[in-house]
Amino acid sequence: MESISDGHLLSRLLLTLAAIGYGFVTIKADFNRTHATNPLWTPHARFHVVWQVLSYTGIAVIALCLIWLKGPLPRERLLFAGALGAAVYGAFFATLVARKLFGGALYDQNGYPPFRSPVGPWLWDANVTAFSVLSTILLVGIFVV
Repeated sequence: MESISDGHLLSRLLLTLAAIGYGFVTIKADFNRTHATNPLWTPHARFHVVWQVLSYTGIAVIALCLIWLKGPLPRERLLFAGALGAAVYGAFFATLVARKLFGGALYDQNGYPPFRSPVGPWLWDANVTAFSVLSTILLVGIFVV
């Protein structure tokens, strides 16, 4: 199988993990009472979160095809798949930085609360923690292409 023996297996695996994170884990995390069916959210906000998650899933499917399907320019396809992931994760961090401009918050009262850090007295946000780990995996996957 060409995609396994072309010297890009590590990159493919790491980019796959990152794509699964933004494309499929978000379905589990957001299609429930904390987000998509949250009775405290306005119907329009619920509409947007479902649209966002399904868009990420579509982007992840495209990325996975670029990563694993045989085709020309394998290195460039991997870099493009990485760029798709960087756009998704980068938008999260841009929103994180800009949240005070539009009154955004990391979590709602009936959402996923922050949790205690394994070291020190800090509280960690679930999304920031998960997306930091997944972004690191993505960046390493891009770097090793």
